[in-house]
Order: sequence, then structure tokens, then C-alpha cells
Amino acid sequence: MEVAKVLRMNGGIGETSYANNSLLQQKVILMGKPIRDEAISALYRSLSPETIYVADLGCSSGPNTLLVITQLIRAISEECKSNGQQQQSPEFHVSLNDLPGNDFNTIFRSLLPAFYDDLREKNMGEDEIFDPDCFVVGVAGSFYTRLFPSKSLHFVHSSYSLHWLSQICAYGIENNKRNIYVASASPLDVVKAYYEQYEKDFVNFLKHRSIELVKGGRMVLTMMGRNNEDRFSKASCYLLEPMVMALKELIEEGGIEEEKVDSFKIPAYYPSPAEVKHVVEKEASFTIDVLETSEIHMDSSDEYNVTQCMRAFTEPLLVSHFGDELNMDRVFHKCREIFVNGIAKEKTIFTNVVVSLTKTN
Repeated sequence: MEVAKVLRMNGGIGETSYANNSLLQQKVILMGKPIRDEAISALYRSLSPETIYVADLGCSSGPNTLLVITQLIRAISEECKSNGQQQQSPEFHVSLNDLPGNDFNTIFRSLLPAFYDDLREKNMGEDEIFDPDCFVVGVAGSFYTRLFPSKSLHFVHSSYSLHWLSQICAYGIENNKRNIYVASASPLDVVKAYYEQYEKDFVNFLKHRSIELVKGGRMVLTMMGRNNEDRFSKASCYLLEPMVMALKELIEEGGIEEEKVDSFKIPAYYPSPAEVKHVVEKEASFTIDVLETSEIHMDSSDEYNVTQCMRAFTEPLLVSHFGDELNMDRVFHKCREIFVNGIAKEKTIFTNVVVSLTKTN
């Protein structure tokens, strides 16, 4: 699987699009607002740039794409007005990055005009309209490679993107039959292979961003992860487990070949805070300002949204691997039934790892 060519969210604004099925990701973004606000405010206090260069890596397409940017601009507006100051707000240069298959057209055709209208219409002070100069561009490419000129960025944000791997490494994966990711039944060599790929990717990510960020630049990264060292914890496995079960049912029903399922793998790894800290310290270009976990509790009222969310980010991978052999409506109908039956018995917790970093050299 060439991940960079097939990994994307469902585009457009239809029923199964990521744009209409990303409430889980929106909750995560809203929960991370205090950490982001403090990071970009501290950046502005220390560097006071006339133009703040921001990159959102793994931006996808939908209402969440520009939500973070709006929040960052408002945080700087408040910083400018704090303590009675009335200094002019800086300009903002925003780069929205994702893989080439991302639906950039919807961002610039439908979302961006509304984003600019929102900035100009909302009153950011008691008696004034805040009308910042903000310039938005799209940057297609993998964030595991260089994307920007040296020392050109002040602030980097990424939410729910860095748990995606750049590739599935071959070693050990052939032993992970009927598991499409690191599951409780996965052999130890499979777990090791996934972790080693995650560590390699995250080191590369940090190395490239250390070149692109100015000294004192900031990053806030949020990943779906774990709050402990149990790589098989339900918190890290639950979102994909219904798909594993649905594909197994389809094998039993003769609806899909077992060999085809065995060769399908989700290129994702959900790290713990300790693993994130280890990689940051190993790469050694950043200091950790904040490293914490947050949790989202799901119950039976969320089963439809969770199923649709899973479809929005896994369907392109399934289509690429199985083609017309797999009926997507059938797969996700089964996933929804499995969610309902599982969630009815116990509440589910999704764990996020959030890290705020400052470039030190």
C-alpha cells in the first residue's frame, strides 16, 4: 500500500463525507483550545512577529479545517488587547497541508469565503470590528517530508493526523492475519513493527519541522493514543474493532475472500505519552511545555456518529484495497450493529495525547 496515494478522508459535503462526519474530531479540537491559545500567545509575547506564519498539518476538509485558525487569530487579538494595549494585530499567513488526495477544492470554493466573512463580521472587542489580514494557501504533500522553507514558520498545529503512519512495514505484518491493525491478538513482532514505523515517522516529522520553524517557534500536536503502556487497551483499539469484526463476518458469509482481508492493514499507531516523550527527547530539537492526555466518553447515543466518522476516514482505504468486491453500505451497516451491541454493555473512552513543544535551536 502506497499510503500517501490512498490515505484521505471522504471528500465533498455528502452524507458519508468527512465534512459531515467529524464531530469526534471537532470535540478534540475544542478540548485542546486552552493549550493552543497559551502556546500561540506565548509565541507572540516572545517574538512579536509582524506576520505570523502558521501551518496546519493534516487539515482535511470540512468545518474543522479552519476552526483552529479562527481560534488562533482570536487568541492573538486578545493578547494584543490585554493589559490595556491597543497594538495593531499582526498579519497571518496560513498554510493548510494534507496529502494530495485531500479535497482542497471544497476548502477554497466553499469553506474559505465563509471563513473570511466570519472574521469580518464577529465583534472581537467591545466597540470595534476585528478585521485581520489573513492569507490562506494550500500545501499538498506528506508531513513526513519537508514542506516549507527553512525558518519560515512560527506555529505548527496538527490534530488527529500524526497517528497515521507513512507506510506499513513488511516485517512481521504477514503474521497479523484477520487483524487490520495492532490488536489484542497481534503477535509481538507485529506490535514491534508498528511501533518502529511510528518512531521513525515521528522522528522525521520533528526533524523536518525543526528546520522549518524559527527558533522559539511552537507546535501543538494532538494524536489519538493511549494513557498507559498497554498497546492493546480498549481506548486505543475500540474505534477500529467493529470493522475487524464486520470483515470477519463477511468472510464467514462468503462475501469476501479471507486472503484479501489478511492483506489489508490500517496504517495507524496510537502512542502513549511516554512514547511521545521518548521520541521528542530522542530527536532533541524541541522542549516539551505540555504533555497530557484527554478523554472523550462515548455512549449509545453516539453510535451513528461514530460509525459514520469511521466510514469517513476508512472508506478510501477499503475502496483502494478491495475495489468493487466490497459493498461499503453492507460493511458499515454491520459496523453500526456491532457498535450498538458493544456500547450497550459498556461505555467507551477515546484517549488523546496532546503535546505542546517549543523549538530550542
